[in-house]
Amino acid sequence: MVIDANGDKLGVKMRREALEIAYNQDLDLLCVAPKAVPPVCKVLDYGKYRFEQQKKAKEAKKKQHVTEVKPIRLSPVIDRHDFETKMRHARKWIEGGMKVKVDMRFRGRLITRLDVGKKIMDSFTEEIADIAVVEKKPVLEGNTMSCVLAPKKK
Repeated sequence: MVIDANGDKLGVKMRREALEIAYNQDLDLLCVAPKAVPPVCKVLDYGKYRFEQQKKAKEAKKKQHVTEVKPIRLSPVIDRHDFETKMRHARKWIEGGMKVKVDMRFRGRLITRLDVGKKIMDSFTEEIADIAVVEKKPVLEGNTMSCVLAPKKK
């Protein structure tokens, strides 16, 4: 099946005939649906076609939104002021539409104090619960407990 540059159907043609039609118009023959029965081919300017395809892909990429994940590291023995400072940073990032990954590393003997670390992590998620939702609950992986906070949907 051959379609000319204007979009008119020229009918079912042999491959040689279709190529000859394209050659006579100084255009290219592009097979747009090779699996169809019969295969659909279009007479067009391939350079222009490729340019338009790249333009569409670029436009789609421009509209795509990539969410950035910002890390914050807490400690089981964190001071109140440090905790509040990290909370302010997390609030700023979440209000900016970013996700926040909160890590708590247990070093040395602190690994025996998982309950203290869990309390701090829970208080962090509770204080920020008005603007964020816990996307991944706090989980211990090796010696690091981590959770992911995402902005609430509006």
